[in-house]
Amino acid sequence: MHSTEQPTDAPTPASPPPGADRHPRGLSTLFFTEMWERFSYYGMRALLVLFMVDAVRGGLGLNDKMATAIYGLYTSAVYLMSLPGGWLGDRLIGAQRAVWYGGLLIALGHFTLALPRPETFYLGLALVVAGSGMLKPNMSALVAELYPEGGARRDAGFTIFYMGVNLGAALGPLVCSTLGEKVNWHYGFGAAGIGMVLGLVQFRLTRHRLGGAGAECANRRPLAPAQRLVLAAAATALLLVVGLALAGAIRLDPVALAHAMTSVILGVGAVFFIGLFAFGKLESAEKRRVGMILILFVTSALFWAGFEQAGSSFNLFADRYTDRVVGWFNFLLPAGRRNFAIPAGWYQSLGAVFIIVFAPVFAALWVRLARRNLDPATPVKFGLGLLLLASGFLVMAGAARVVAGGAQAQPTWLLATYLLHTFGELCLSPVGLSSVTKLAPRRFVGQLMGVWFLATSLGNLIAGQLAGEFKAERLPAWPGMYLKLMLVPTLAGVLLILLARPIRKWVERGREVGSRIDSGQTR
Repeated sequence: MHSTEQPTDAPTPASPPPGADRHPRGLSTLFFTEMWERFSYYGMRALLVLFMVDAVRGGLGLNDKMATAIYGLYTSAVYLMSLPGGWLGDRLIGAQRAVWYGGLLIALGHFTLALPRPETFYLGLALVVAGSGMLKPNMSALVAELYPEGGARRDAGFTIFYMGVNLGAALGPLVCSTLGEKVNWHYGFGAAGIGMVLGLVQFRLTRHRLGGAGAECANRRPLAPAQRLVLAAAATALLLVVGLALAGAIRLDPVALAHAMTSVILGVGAVFFIGLFAFGKLESAEKRRVGMILILFVTSALFWAGFEQAGSSFNLFADRYTDRVVGWFNFLLPAGRRNFAIPAGWYQSLGAVFIIVFAPVFAALWVRLARRNLDPATPVKFGLGLLLLASGFLVMAGAARVVAGGAQAQPTWLLATYLLHTFGELCLSPVGLSSVTKLAPRRFVGQLMGVWFLATSLGNLIAGQLAGEFKAERLPAWPGMYLKLMLVPTLAGVLLILLARPIRKWVERGREVGSRIDSGQTR
């Protein structure tokens, strides 16, 4: 099988033999590189919507609907670019080089945002988008190559890697929000750029630990002349459109563009899967595994559409409707500063802190259950994640009821919401990353990781549009709106859990058929 067997000419991954207890040394390189990249991403994300709606301290002064639409477009584009980024690593430069050059673009983008000039804002966002698209899918592909044997050990490796993601995500908002909200917005953006530079230095110094993993392209077949022509034309067209938009020659309505991009992303996903099934030369077993990835794709998009309210509507809720003068925190401050309101962006660290605390618990739980043959099927884990997401919206409905009554919400409402959403994320995201790399044919692993992030892109885009509906003038309707957001993930989660066994049997039957074909035991 392409998903489990190494080609004879493939580079040897830097991994201990199957069954060894220790994790590969290269995991530490990827852990800290991803930590600093996430520091920069989440640090800037905590500021983004607040900067765009601010009209007093040098922000852009946009209305909420436009700001959240831009936020959704930006976060969506970060993941959307993972599709060509994964292809770039697979076919042209290898995963290691893709990570390096992507990080350089990210750092340049943050430093561009740090310039106190409104006209450089969209250029900075575009650079971060391009760099993230190169880095993200190839980082996950590198982790997968360190564990060629797969199994529960790879799941544990991905969970450790995911802790690096969230260590950076916890620190970034604390540093960048403090500088951005309390000193100057652009200082916060500059701090994000410094974080990415530190990650690049660490990656360069310890890259040898990766061995041959990602050093060469997974697919070494040279591009056909027609493919080169299409690639050059697409790159030229993209650069032209971006350049004209940045120069002001093209006027774009962010809200309308967000709606249009939703259709585009759905179309891209459909074309990719149809093309893979029709022209990817997949074996029968591979088709069933790719079909499973398609199910995970839809579920993941639904989850992130709810989860990514964190950086938009939840962020504005923290800024405007939450009591941020926290008693125990102010007790630690000098007497003259005990009315200090913590930055709204600090709440963006809650989910990451909870993951740091609970990720080892979930990792140990999955391994322990696997040893006893009790590990829940992937659809069950995804269903649990959706149900926990829905529970978080139930809590936010209670918080909205308090605010609609004229009071400020206590921080415990957001704390409980982020805790429930974190548990849902731990059921879905690291398990999803690992499942895609196990299910994907090896020659398509980078591209399918890109498709996995495409689902996140779709979810982020929808999240921005949903956040724009939470308008201040509709405050009395917010409790009902949160209850409506709770309904769809509840139904989908229950359905996934009920259908988990048939789905698992369908995928396993494909493996049995593939084994008979490989051994010549056809009927």
